[in-house]
Formats: sequence, C-alpha cells, structure tokens
Amino acid sequence: MSKFYFGGGSGSISSDDEDNLPYPEALPRSDFLAPGFDAPTYLSTLSDRHQTLEDLRSDLRERSQALSKELLDLVNTNYEQFLSLGSDLKGGEEKVEDVRVGLLGFKRGVEDVRGKVRERKVEVEGLLQDKKAVGKQIALGRKLLEVDSRLEELEDRLMVSSLGRAAQGEDDDSWTDSEDEEDEDDELVTGAGSNTRKLQRLVTNCLQVEQLSERIGKDHPFIIAQDSRITRVRNTILLDLSTALKSATAIGEDGKTKVIKLLGIYRDFDADSEAIKVLKDLKSR
Repeated sequence: MSKFYFGGGSGSISSDDEDNLPYPEALPRSDFLAPGFDAPTYLSTLSDRHQTLEDLRSDLRERSQALSKELLDLVNTNYEQFLSLGSDLKGGEEKVEDVRVGLLGFKRGVEDVRGKVRERKVEVEGLLQDKKAVGKQIALGRKLLEVDSRLEELEDRLMVSSLGRAAQGEDDDSWTDSEDEEDEDDELVTGAGSNTRKLQRLVTNCLQVEQLSERIGKDHPFIIAQDSRITRVRNTILLDLSTALKSATAIGEDGKTKVIKLLGIYRDFDADSEAIKVLKDLKSR
C-alpha cells in the first residue's frame, strides 16, 4: 500500500488517517510506449506524485512482472505456431533452388535477346551504310546524266547555229536571233549565233558543265570520256566568239559597244588570251 509522509511535528499519523488519504493513480502504460522514452527523464517528472521511492519501485516491479506474464501467455498461446515454424522452414531449399533455376533461365533468355538485338543492330547499321552508299551513287548518277544532258544541249545549239548560218536562221525557243534583235536594236547582228546574248548563254552553259565536271571529279571515267566533247564545244564557242569579234571590229566606231560586250564574254569564259590573239591578228593585217 502506498503511503504519504509529511515532515515536521512530533506526533504520528494514525492508521485510520492513512487509509483515508487518496492513492496516486497508476502510471499510464502509454507513457512507456512513447518513441523517445527515457527512464531518467520520465522519473524526474514524477516528483509531484507524493509517493515514496519504495512505493514507486514496487509499482514498477509489479508492472515488470505483469509484462513478463503477458509475454509468457503470448508465447503459450502461439506455442504450436512456434513449434511448427521449424517444420515449415524444412524443404525451403528446394523452393530456393527452383527460384534460382528460374532466375538462371530468365538470365539466359535475356542474354539471348541481347545477342539478337546486337546482331540486328549490326545488320541495320550495315543496311543504313548500304543505303547511304546507294544514295550517293544515285546522286552521282544524276550529276553524270546532267553533264551528258547539258553537253548534248550545247552540241544541239551549236549545230543549230551552224545550220542557221546556211539556212538563214531557225526558230528555237528562247535561243532565236529575233529575241536578241528585239532587246538589242542598236546591235549589229552579223549572223546567227554571233550576237552577244546567245554567245553569253552558250558560255554560261559551258562553264556550268565544266564546274559540274569538277565537282564530280576529273578522274571519273565518265568525265574523262566527255573531255573530248567538252573541248569540242569550248572550241566551237571560241570560234563563234572570234567570228563575232572580228565582225564587230570591222564595223568601226559603230561596233565598239559590241566589242566591249564580247571582251566581257571572253573574260567570263576565262579566255582573255584568245581575245588578245584575235585582236593582234586583226591589227597585223
């Protein structure tokens, strides 16, 4: 039984008075279940309980015994489960082995898939390289066809010009002499193919063919095979330029404008030396 003691006075409290005093409430169980429970701190908060240390020890001892009894009852209640726990664990090695075998099979399957993916990746990369190479060959083929087409067109134009001088001109789209005569009324036309606008177009197209050939590569077999055609077209244009320059020079003062334009065409054609040669030949006469 918990007792209360009051200091001072020579008399003693009778047992009847002690029985009439209130007992302190039991320590709540929730206090001991707090996450940050600390025994010294907790005991320091019990100073106002008006309870002797011996009574407090007795309460705590009784609580410890009650907890031990609860634990024993809990173990006894679940005794069969504790006993069967060992037998339940027996044979677990087989289950673990089954799981291990399953995992090994899954690992081999994953490795097989990875191997197939790597093979397919190499195959796709090879196909992409082939596609790129084919694309380059197609682009090259188009350039080669363009060279041939432009050369053929130039050859046709030069042939038409040559026939035009004998046949007194032929209608041919934007290459006819009539268009140049309308745009250059002040220019004396000495014959089909000798006016500056047509010559400028011939020179421009020939230069485009030469530039395209350089982009393809002068060492390409097809370009090597076209060298004779390109040279023949270039020489024919130079011959027409020479004829036009001689005709314009022979006119005198009225042909100076045309001479200047023809010299500009010679410069664009990178044939300044040919123009100088023609002029020197005219002066030597």
